[in-house]
Amino acid sequence: MGCVPQFTRLERTKLLVFVVGFVFIIVILVLESSSGLPYKSVLLSSLSVSSGEDDDPSNAVVVPSVSDFEGSDKRGEEFEQESEFEVKGRSRYTNRSDGSGFREGVADYESSSEEFMVEEDDTMLLSPSVELSSNVSDKVKFGEGGELYLSEKDKKLDDEDRTRGSSIVSPPLALPPFVVVSNNLTLHRKSDANGANKDVSIDAELTSDGKHATETLSKNRVVMLNNNSKASQDHVTRMRRMKKFISISQMRNSLLASRASSSLLRSIPPSVRDQELLYAKSQVENAPIVKRIRELDASLFQNVSMFMRSYELMERILKVYVYREGRKPIFHQPSLKGIYASEGWFMKLMEANKQFVVKDPRKAHLFYLPFSSKVLRYTLDRNDLSNFLGSYAKMIATKHPFWNRTGGADHFLVACHDWAPQLTIHHMGTCVRALCNANAAKGFKIGKDVSLPVTYVRVMEDPLKGVGGKAPSRRPILAFFAGNMHGYLRSRLLQYWENKDPAMKIFGPLSSDNSGSMSYTQYMKNSKYCICARGYEVHTPRVVEAIFYECVPVIISDNYVPPFLEVLNWEAFSVFVEEKDVPNLKSILTSIPEKKYRRLQQRVKKVQQHFLWHSKPVKYDIFHMTLHSIWYNRMFQI
Repeated sequence: MGCVPQFTRLERTKLLVFVVGFVFIIVILVLESSSGLPYKSVLLSSLSVSSGEDDDPSNAVVVPSVSDFEGSDKRGEEFEQESEFEVKGRSRYTNRSDGSGFREGVADYESSSEEFMVEEDDTMLLSPSVELSSNVSDKVKFGEGGELYLSEKDKKLDDEDRTRGSSIVSPPLALPPFVVVSNNLTLHRKSDANGANKDVSIDAELTSDGKHATETLSKNRVVMLNNNSKASQDHVTRMRRMKKFISISQMRNSLLASRASSSLLRSIPPSVRDQELLYAKSQVENAPIVKRIRELDASLFQNVSMFMRSYELMERILKVYVYREGRKPIFHQPSLKGIYASEGWFMKLMEANKQFVVKDPRKAHLFYLPFSSKVLRYTLDRNDLSNFLGSYAKMIATKHPFWNRTGGADHFLVACHDWAPQLTIHHMGTCVRALCNANAAKGFKIGKDVSLPVTYVRVMEDPLKGVGGKAPSRRPILAFFAGNMHGYLRSRLLQYWENKDPAMKIFGPLSSDNSGSMSYTQYMKNSKYCICARGYEVHTPRVVEAIFYECVPVIISDNYVPPFLEVLNWEAFSVFVEEKDVPNLKSILTSIPEKKYRRLQQRVKKVQQHFLWHSKPVKYDIFHMTLHSIWYNRMFQI
């Protein structure tokens, strides 16, 4: 008889643990292969990274297959011939080794170990990978060329859901609890007992030399809340009151830090077009000092010499490709009236522009995604909005090679609806996003994203109708505000100042049949200071309205990033008041000497040209300033 091996108690315990662990791993692998877990492809990718066999961080990024959309692999005969640009910078599609059916786009450069380092929220993906949910698939159709359009039964408007603390929360992408995006940046997600993802925010801190030091979970930010719960709404209100105030000077410091760290965020060799932007960047950084300026007031700019050099190079070099995909009304149909008119006017003027727009995308430095966030909001159901944009981005990434070349970093969008930041962060978070809702504390990336001015265009045939105001000596009213009680701040403003002081004209909504009283426009033209108090979100059309009527804007909106911060010196022509200082509003304004007020007001008149829409764009107007900020931020992110 053979000898039976004898094991000590410790050895038996170790053996038991090993057997249980081995069985557990087998069960997990079987479940993954049979049940189609949403994390399967990314989980296998992250495991391969951790094993050390493949350090390419792009393995953790899922890029949709060309075959996912009928007709989306048709590139067009005019681009069949290869050029130097295509050889050096085009994307190649490689089948994933995990057999997931997806393909990954990797920039085709000399080295195969480039890193995609992108500083973004944890909700960001470098490339879109979300599939249409069943309820969206019924409403969204795709043409033979990959165009997106809606079925007729779903082209109806839904009511505006505007309650305090309510914000759009798009369905989260299927991300694993642990996803490696690069060697230096790790995104985390919390999972509850049921396996559902819970969003947590990650704030990347920069050391003095610009390197990523830590990623700490923010304790004072709640990304996803149950908006149907009164307790959640109260919690949102408390959190808003506790939020950290970010001053304009701190925003400028963040802007400089973003530029200093841009070289660390990306190690991919630049394409031919990006090399042209790098040349322009060096020219701007070494711009000669301009001594005589006729068209501009130097005091309005942080560095007028750099701005003028950058603007000159933009006019000479910049080329933009406008994607043709997408059908009306969401795509290619600008809305030119109302408080979201900025995105529509930009779309109209950009698509008609012959100076910047090119038909050959290989010549483009930037790629425009021409959709309307306003029309999108009023056309689709609330829960379908983010998935719709994800499907559009997926089609662009699979039909064209340009998205995957930079992970979307050279693409841009212009969106003015309140929900645009949340709707675009999942699938377009790497793009340059020109947003009206520019909140530095809620996902807006200073130095990459652009603050879009909110312009309330009343007469689209004549956007300049009524422009201008009275001289300082003919403005008897100290401060004026009127508006609906949107958000938490305006009710507080009225609580302290409505009918409290004759010099402070602070009202709720003005009635249209107010006989004997001044109109909204007349109040603005007769006031020294115009109060620009935030509503549900940080942005408000009153900032541009004040400039339009030559009234000094008083911005009361913590963490609002003012438009064109990249170049404008906002403190030279406006006043910023923290929300907590509303009770002291009059004393703050009366403490400003008359001489300083007149200087502020004169600068408002001079900066006005940068905030005006024209039927045909003119130099330095709002169209060119918006495009310049997009060009400027992209240039300094390379």
